[in-house]
Amino acid sequence: MAGTEGSTATYEKQTIEVIHPVAPTPSTESRRLLISEDQLNDAAYLLSRDDYPAKHKPVMPLFKNQYVREFLAEFLGTFILIIFGNGAVAQFVLSSKNPSTGPVSNFFAINIAYGLAVAFGVYVAGGVSGGHLNPAVSLAMCLLRKLKWRKLPVYMAAQYLGAWTASACILMIYYDALVHHERNTNTSRELDTAGIFASYPQSFLTWQNGLADQIFGTMLLMLGILALTDERNSNPHKGIVPILVGLLIAAIGLSFGYNCGYPINPARDLGPRIFTAMAGWGSKTFSVNNYNWFWIPVIGPHIGALIGAVVYNFFIAKHWPGRQASARDQPTIVHTIHATPASPPGSSTYQPLKTSSSSYSHTDYRT
Repeated sequence: MAGTEGSTATYEKQTIEVIHPVAPTPSTESRRLLISEDQLNDAAYLLSRDDYPAKHKPVMPLFKNQYVREFLAEFLGTFILIIFGNGAVAQFVLSSKNPSTGPVSNFFAINIAYGLAVAFGVYVAGGVSGGHLNPAVSLAMCLLRKLKWRKLPVYMAAQYLGAWTASACILMIYYDALVHHERNTNTSRELDTAGIFASYPQSFLTWQNGLADQIFGTMLLMLGILALTDERNSNPHKGIVPILVGLLIAAIGLSFGYNCGYPINPARDLGPRIFTAMAGWGSKTFSVNNYNWFWIPVIGPHIGALIGAVVYNFFIAKHWPGRQASARDQPTIVHTIHATPASPPGSSTYQPLKTSSSSYSHTDYRT
């Protein structure tokens, strides 16, 4: 069967074949593996034993609904991103006016911390949801048909809630330091400490320049992500991709962080901004620059990510020579074996393995 690899299990008069898609090549040949009924019985018995090594047993997900699993992954990944990233900002801001210690961090350290925060967030969530951690990235992935549009609200809700929850945890951990800082500066819930959680522009920055800053920075982010995950490009090992994405974040911050702190992530900015408005900072978190700032780190990154996706496809992705359909583009016919565990062979209550099968066809892109 050209273009497929398969395995066949034969016992008595029943044959069940499992078909897996692979990219078609001229040298691809069908391969079949025959498994006897006794082998299937023995395997089912071993899996049913309590002392069978856990790493060899199939793991059943706690939640069978894929949307729930991806929501939880994006929530936790974004939580990790904000905890480490904004935690570094909190350490810098709250120590900057402490006469006994002085600043214990700097702008360079914040950029490194944010790069590591993104890397660890992607490591946490990547295997389940892809580790977007950013509504703008999720929107661009939908445009590129790498994420279903109906999943976009699930991803976005998880990302905003994860950022909001992480902000609450940061305030809890640094609450005494915040009170100490406000005593030293004779202030109470001002924008200098609100900047721990969300981005605020420099006094000289116009909204037009700020919007351009966010569009351009997120475009660079999206270009880098697509380049690092394009199998036809340099194709780094997937185990180091999160580190490389983190270095990309650090590079953007070190190059373009001066204007407004390079949020380039609507969830990273709006989620914490809503939290600070609820936690005592009030409406000033939205009214800064006469309400002409808070929307920029939300709208700008979405525009920038879409532009980045278009630019990468126009300049790079659409020009690979000899492009062939990948495995993801091939129709898949999946036959699933449903097995009832057998009792030990040779026992007085021995029952053979009972099986049935079901199948479905899948031609959609990665969900």
